[in-house]
Amino acid sequence: MVLAHAIPGVILAGGLSSRMGQDKSRIRLGGTALIDRAARRLRPQVSTVAVNANGPVLFERGQELPVFADLDAARAGPLGGVLAALDYARRDHPDASHVVTVPTDSPFFPTDLVARFSRVIDAPDRIAVARSASGLHPVFALWPVALAADLADWLASGGALRVRSYLERHQAREVTFPLIETARGDFDPFFNINTPGDLDEAENWLWIMER
Repeated sequence: MVLAHAIPGVILAGGLSSRMGQDKSRIRLGGTALIDRAARRLRPQVSTVAVNANGPVLFERGQELPVFADLDAARAGPLGGVLAALDYARRDHPDASHVVTVPTDSPFFPTDLVARFSRVIDAPDRIAVARSASGLHPVFALWPVALAADLADWLASGGALRVRSYLERHQAREVTFPLIETARGDFDPFFNINTPGDLDEAENWLWIMER
């Protein structure tokens, strides 16, 4: 079992947000930027929080976090962000065996995410990944720092850029999270915001979730 307090956390904010039409990290939900919401939700679960982004990140005053870009300027999608997170953990947190990643655009992710991931780690190179009723959530994962070189080789040799392909290669442990029961009905904690319509829906859920 990996101790949660020894795990650094990284928010992946390096995507292009093409469907939203703007940088999702700057979008506000309930008056708070998504990047700040992600940081607040992740911070109690990990030892430190940093952000992977390929451009400037705006934080609330006094809430600034370390920011680092993908290692390869060509970008390799989410796996490029994961590799950057592994490199960051290896460099800045040499005692950490794993690093957890979450995206910017899922503001309601579970508050016991890291604790539940930690319980299924039974080997130094084991990956844990989230699943819910809506399917697998590949960028919500706990990654062994020891896989940094392996992932770098995978990407350099033209391996598939889909996170799922890499997870399958390493037989990642899936951790299933339940739906949340609300007065409006069941809600998936991994609801993500990809479009303006999704943002409107998130505003409706926010009112219910924060009552």
